Amino acid sequence: MMERLDAHLHLWQIGDPGAYPWLTPDLGELYADFTPSMAEAELADSAVDGAILVQAADTLADTEFMLGVAAEYDWVLGVVGWVDLCAPQSLEDQLESWRGSGPFCGVRHLVHDDPRADFLERPDVSASLELLAKHDIPLDIPDAFPRHLDQALRVAARHPDLRIVVDHLAKPPLGSSDGAFAAWRDSFTRLAQLPQVFTKLSGLRIPHAGYDVSKLRPAFDVALEAFGPGRMMYGGDWPMTVPAGGYAPTLRVFETLVGTLAVAEQESLWAGTARRVYPNLRSKIG
Repeated sequence: MMERLDAHLHLWQIGDPGAYPWLTPDLGELYADFTPSMAEAELADSAVDGAILVQAADTLADTEFMLGVAAEYDWVLGVVGWVDLCAPQSLEDQLESWRGSGPFCGVRHLVHDDPRADFLERPDVSASLELLAKHDIPLDIPDAFPRHLDQALRVAARHPDLRIVVDHLAKPPLGSSDGAFAAWRDSFTRLAQLPQVFTKLSGLRIPHAGYDVSKLRPAFDVALEAFGPGRMMYGGDWPMTVPAGGYAPTLRVFETLVGTLAVAEQESLWAGTARRVYPNLRSKIG
């Protein structure tokens, strides 16, 4: 049976009001606890075998929380956590510690929320990215368009041994009529020319753009031509999808887009790419 792996899923418990600075009451349904048991039920209902947890806060506490969940729930196949990329002098010890703590498999920083527009190109961050490459740990980059997409291209060219995963297809401006989609396509396609860069078909419920096969098809086709299925992976982005219907309706659109591809291509998008990119993932459940 074809493995179905979700490469992008979040959990959070509100608790300390400062734990997730972006998570505020005005976000409605998202301003709630989303627990491991809730995620497990969503995955089971949609016949998804397991998931990679991805950080939702630039804190060590959030990563420790996810690693604790992974120790208790075997559906957690990997953890993409956070480290202080501005502190390369302490990064190596942190990475060594976490590589022995369950399925730690990658690093991400919320660059779109960071006030430092040049974050990925800071000298201290560049030193840290070299350490990630040395330890064979990929870097996820969220919400790259427009501020960070060309920056990601320069970073990838500067660090050819670092695997980079561009989340959410870099957030294409779906439905845009002002040339923004063409700008995204051009930068995204240039980035795809670097072989160590991968992308996630995730996080595409973009406000006011609509979400169905016809709305996503233009971005999906660009990504498929630029990256090919061998460098693309599925991510459900739950619970960010909850206000728009939740896990299953989001997944069905992906299933339709991918369902027309050859079996080997589907296998890559569902699990093969993620397993090639992220080290230390757990084996398929069951």
